[in-house]
Amino acid sequence: MITLKTLAYDFNALEPFIDAKTVEIHHTKHHQWYVDKLNWLIAGTEFENMNLENIIINSNGAIFNNAAQVWNHTFYREGMNWQAENEKWDFTYRQAKVKDQIEKKRGSFENFKTEFTNNAIWNFGSGWTWLVKDGNGELSIVNTSNAENPMTSGLIPLLTVDVWEHAYYLKYQNRRAEYLENWRSLVNWEKVEELYKN
Repeated sequence: MITLKTLAYDFNALEPFIDAKTVEIHHTKHHQWYVDKLNWLIAGTEFENMNLENIIINSNGAIFNNAAQVWNHTFYREGMNWQAENEKWDFTYRQAKVKDQIEKKRGSFENFKTEFTNNAIWNFGSGWTWLVKDGNGELSIVNTSNAENPMTSGLIPLLTVDVWEHAYYLKYQNRRAEYLENWRSLVNWEKVEELYKN
């Protein structure tokens, strides 16, 4: 049985960048629905006792869509840094191996931010924008639609941003670019570095 992973922070912990009501609805309604539907779909099937990664790699259709959305949402949340309420946010681009690879590929961190943000802005409809690495450690920025996940192409996700409208509409309405600019302040580069090294 797949369970909804408990948030590591309070609903208001991402303020002012992502509002508490959005976090609450996104987690307890959208994310929970994917979990509930997936468990209903896999009951009595070959997928019932698989972990999420194996379900994603080996399934298609409704089972894939719900499994991938459970995984994608958990990964999105774990890629954001948070602090105790009322503490000042401190966005730090870590002096780390992944930093060297990003700057080697893109020339500068500013170039990377621009490319990543533009990919996410122009990712048509609902989907995800990812920083991924391949088997050789090469980094790429890729867009996926709906529930698609780059693991199905043999890529390793390092970071993702959710560009489904329910991820930002309550606070930003159609201002996806503003949402993305503020979301960048939440990126947990220590987590990205850990994933890159592993």
